[in-house]
Amino acid sequence: MTYKINPDSTITSVDELSRHISLETKEVRAVADRYPMSIPDYYLSLIDPEDPGDPIRRMSVPSVGEMARGGTFDTSGENSNTVMQGMQHKYPQTVLILSTNQCAMYCRYCFRKRMVGTKNTEIAEDLDAIFSYIKDHQEITNVLVSGGDSLMMDNAKLERYLAALTSIDHLNYIRFGTKIPVVLPQRISEDPELLQMFERYGEKKQLYVITQFNHPRELMPASVKAVKMLRQRGVVVKNQSVLLNGVNSDSDTLAELFKRLSAAGIVPYYLFQCRPVSGVKNQFQVPLLRAYDIVEGAKRQLDGNAKCFRYAMSNVNGKVEILGKEGNTMIFKCQQAKDEANRGRLFSRTLTEEDCWVV
Repeated sequence: MTYKINPDSTITSVDELSRHISLETKEVRAVADRYPMSIPDYYLSLIDPEDPGDPIRRMSVPSVGEMARGGTFDTSGENSNTVMQGMQHKYPQTVLILSTNQCAMYCRYCFRKRMVGTKNTEIAEDLDAIFSYIKDHQEITNVLVSGGDSLMMDNAKLERYLAALTSIDHLNYIRFGTKIPVVLPQRISEDPELLQMFERYGEKKQLYVITQFNHPRELMPASVKAVKMLRQRGVVVKNQSVLLNGVNSDSDTLAELFKRLSAAGIVPYYLFQCRPVSGVKNQFQVPLLRAYDIVEGAKRQLDGNAKCFRYAMSNVNGKVEILGKEGNTMIFKCQQAKDEANRGRLFSRTLTEEDCWVV
């Protein structure tokens, strides 16, 4: 039996939400009209309704801060990396496919706020052309199927991706970007067809699920169970967290998150600096100088496996690792770069106490 996402089990209106937690409904409704809201009942149950500063609430419930000016909608140059509708090719070895604009839960800090849940003009449509492009570019070694949330696709469409991509010889592995294990783990644990499909195609190519736990309280038994079921089918599960002001912006919370990830068999992969996205930057970004101290404070509490993640940002030039600081001077390394001449390059910037981003 295939698991079906029940729209009646997802909160999508302010009036519905106000029956569960207290809200300034007029202000929140204006935000939700501009940036869609979706909160599965499961994820809603993790919120403390008596705490207006609850970190789970902060990530999922619209707030007036989203209407603040500043930022941009394409902070990493996705438009310039698009080679055909729905596919980006920024780095030689990797292509990214935007498989859907739908998510089970619309994160309030989403870096694709411009498109997720609102329009589909950037979503992959001609899959045959996309698969042909990948076949024709032998330098591509892996594909990231993202969105939106790739596991919001039904199993038939997921299998179309799996069948096509696992048959391309020069691909080493396929990744699926999804927050489903965090916000709607039943999509995995109650869908034996999905699990069997991952196991079957995983025998042809290594499959990865790249998820995003940002707070220790998200690692509930239901989520840990879903991750374990994926791992039992041979899927490698890795985590990309985002450093978020008011959510995980203290060393103790961050350390506890990475401890629990490691205990659940989830590989800590990246901790990303929050991007300066319109509707996001003014309430979720942490200044870099302070953020570095937070991350180092967390690492001091962790063993080698729990702190194997990289603290980085993804800007228009590439993936930039944040290596260290001396006073107000911060050192960076281009781990991946759009321009070949920048790959592996070290550089430094002298920052102010307010600087949250560099290019």
